[in-house]
Amino acid sequence: MPSLDPPRFIANARLPRWLLPAQWPVAGGEVALALLELEDQRIGTIAPMRDELPLPPLAGWNIHGALALPCFVDAHTHLDKAFTAARLGAVQPGLPGGIAATAADRGRWTPADVHARASRALDWAWHAGTRQLRTHINWWQPDEAPVAWQVIDALKDEWADRIALEKVALCPLAFFEEAAQARAVVRRIAAGGSGAVVGAFVHSSRWNPHALRNLLLSAQALGLDVDLHVDEELAPEARGVETTARILREIGFAGRVVCSHACALAAQTPAHALATLDAVARVPITIVSLPMANLLLQDAAQDRTPRLRGLTLVKEAAARGIPLLFASDSVQDAFCRLGSLDPVETLSVATMAAQLADPFDAWSQSLCRADWLQSAPRPRPVLAGEPADLVLFVDADPIGWPSRGAARVVLRQGVHAVGTVPPSWLQAGGASSMRRHASTISCRSQRKPSSAS
Repeated sequence: MPSLDPPRFIANARLPRWLLPAQWPVAGGEVALALLELEDQRIGTIAPMRDELPLPPLAGWNIHGALALPCFVDAHTHLDKAFTAARLGAVQPGLPGGIAATAADRGRWTPADVHARASRALDWAWHAGTRQLRTHINWWQPDEAPVAWQVIDALKDEWADRIALEKVALCPLAFFEEAAQARAVVRRIAAGGSGAVVGAFVHSSRWNPHALRNLLLSAQALGLDVDLHVDEELAPEARGVETTARILREIGFAGRVVCSHACALAAQTPAHALATLDAVARVPITIVSLPMANLLLQDAAQDRTPRLRGLTLVKEAAARGIPLLFASDSVQDAFCRLGSLDPVETLSVATMAAQLADPFDAWSQSLCRADWLQSAPRPRPVLAGEPADLVLFVDADPIGWPSRGAARVVLRQGVHAVGTVPPSWLQAGGASSMRRHASTISCRSQRKPSSAS
């Protein structure tokens, strides 16, 4: 890939509506294109283009209406399992079959094996445009961290300048049945350093609300966030999400809890499911939907077409202001033989399965809002002042996206990192102010103070 000088600006970028201020001009239903100033590896002024003025004579790119998004967060993956499918042989359909095949393969998980497979996954994620990735790591014993836990630590350092890597200890809920053991397990997880999150598998087959409370209390005592595989089933009686919301309210949990999967909401009566989501909206919960794995695993059978969808209630959650992210989950392992660590592929599946309207203007934020994994998410998204990490789609349009989303150019801190830049985008120039070439509506007021950089 030829080396290009970092652009000083990006002109005629089509940004999604969720990322624009309320006063951004719209004419005839068309959103005004944007001029982005790039300075010091960050995004500076963002302003609407003015057609009557020429582009500034700076070394920048005119992308002619191409779609632009911030780089992605992949909020739920399994790097310890990735790329094991080729050696597993036949796997029984559904979640139990995946669990059994994974357990049988675990003897091959040497440090070298996990490092090689996880490195390949991170490389795929990097090329897709991901800048933050959270991986769940199976914990098999309460008193001993698994091999993959240390491997991910090493990879976190190796990839520090490319992908911010977080790790979740995915434990059986039984680890937390006794309060003393729960505290010991959480202390061991906390010793993993920054980016460590407490997790557990919460399912009606081993339902234990007392253990769930101990987990949440122990995490709260040590200031750790929580990320649960919860209600990954289509059993109407599942109460994991509902109980988590109730306990969080009772104990005044101050961190962030992620409830991944939450498929059972789709199997419950509308009144019950919506009441649960009303409760979730009042506590610090982010829902992560995993459409690829859930559609493959739920209501799965070898010789029968599935009748039921495995997707949680994404529209109803979003309507209540609940932070909601889509993520890759399993990639080429016992649970999902498909996948590419490309968040755009994930949203494409979600768009079809959930019949999502306006995927670019509305739902693309469910790939980009890394703050929705934080204890205090921002009240509104911010682009100005952020690192110039952008994904630019060469062939896609806002109506059909995420279709034709494979061809993309990725900027990291303002530097061309991935993809072929069309010659028509390149601009030559010298030096001049660009602010006179944009209208007076500007997003510089969103910019963070320099102390937050």
